[in-house]
Amino acid sequence: MLKHDDVWRAIDILARQYNLSPSGLARQAGLDPTTFNKSKRITPQGKMRWPSTESIAKILAATGASLAEFVNIVGEENASAIAQRIPSLDISQSAKDGSFDAHGTPSGDDWDEVLAPHIEDRNAFALEINGNRYEPVYRDGDLIVVSPSASIRRGDRVLVKQQDGSIMICQLIRESARRIELAQVGNAAASSDLQNRDVAWMSRIIWASQ
Repeated sequence: MLKHDDVWRAIDILARQYNLSPSGLARQAGLDPTTFNKSKRITPQGKMRWPSTESIAKILAATGASLAEFVNIVGEENASAIAQRIPSLDISQSAKDGSFDAHGTPSGDDWDEVLAPHIEDRNAFALEINGNRYEPVYRDGDLIVVSPSASIRRGDRVLVKQQDGSIMICQLIRESARRIELAQVGNAAASSDLQNRDVAWMSRIIWASQ
């Protein structure tokens, strides 16, 4: 079971490893400087307050520490509560026939595994970005984590598989009963207006290691 004290202790240790105070770590990550203050870890009513997955992702990005390092600090007994191994594939290989089944979940033998934040979706998977096609949003070497079961709303970033086999990373602009309007990530001038029948599946990107 994940322990409240262990998670906050790991954040304090991570800050010290990079010669920062908790408030300095929060500031460097682009968060409110008081985000990790000891006074905010328990509410006035005595309820435990937990750091969000987003804030943990931001401090890892700010320090350059990996999720595996953070899990190691928290402790192996807590690892499964904050991280899990999921299938991983280079995005350049993702359009290959047989990489996904009809529902957009990984299939075939080309997949590896990576450590990712714990996700309530047993079909979640990761794709590794290569090249500069998706800059400045995603850069070479970034990992995006995709959840086939996550609900999708306007403005969400999504992975789209077209019936012709091509893969796109986009932002959902709007979706109707017949059409899907998308803005391609990495090229603000590019947009796609697709018939629903032209889309094999569309899944939400819920996390990225940047």
